[in-house]
Amino acid sequence: MRFFRKFILFCLVILPIACSGQKVKEYKLQVVETLPHDRAAYTQGLFFHNGELYESCGQYGSSYFRKVDVQSGKDLRRLNFDGRYFVEGSCVQDGLLYILTWREHKCFVYDINSFKYLGELYNPREGWGLTSNGKDLILSDGTSKIYFLDPQTFAVRSSKEIKMNGKPLTFLNELEYINGDIWANVYVEDFIVIIDPATGNVKGKIDCKGLLPSSLRKPTTDVLNGIAHNPASGEIYLTGKYWPKMYKVKLVEK
Repeated sequence: MRFFRKFILFCLVILPIACSGQKVKEYKLQVVETLPHDRAAYTQGLFFHNGELYESCGQYGSSYFRKVDVQSGKDLRRLNFDGRYFVEGSCVQDGLLYILTWREHKCFVYDINSFKYLGELYNPREGWGLTSNGKDLILSDGTSKIYFLDPQTFAVRSSKEIKMNGKPLTFLNELEYINGDIWANVYVEDFIVIIDPATGNVKGKIDCKGLLPSSLRKPTTDVLNGIAHNPASGEIYLTGKYWPKMYKVKLVEK
């Protein structure tokens, strides 16, 4: 009887705690600087390379990739895409620029310095977010999974199901690799998660509510999306789809 009581206690109390996953730290944002952002930009990917900011923007008929002046928010260079493509996430690895499409099963490859087209890779999934850890391309497809890909073939080297408090977290979108962790926007949510790539567990949750004030919102203003980390300075920038502002931010633990 004593063993039975202990077994019930284990099932009801100990087991759920053991399976709940990594403890999630809660953060809020401190805005360090407010910068202009093109309100017409449907932001999909945002990243720094060699101290320069780059952004991929979606929508059929108006997808493009651009090099951005941080202080003005204006284009320094722009690459437009055919109207049949809906551009998604983007990143650079070893001097190569990778740009996802949403449902067209393509990842375009360019030289990041010249914007010269070099070819394309086949992606059997939907393309949402893309980043790099310096070895693998890391892709999200709107599910709870993240894929680690061979940058030459796009073949899956490994994958992780992302869980927060032990439960799968879906709608993972724009990705950024920051100091060994993967940061991810969660589509239509006002928070960002920090993921341990070794386990797939969410280790941090960043509350972004109110980052763009209601006074700057219009009927066309869309969701939070766009995380850029500048390795040279350690600075982190956030924006959203059709947002008129971009924010340099710091994390403050709650």
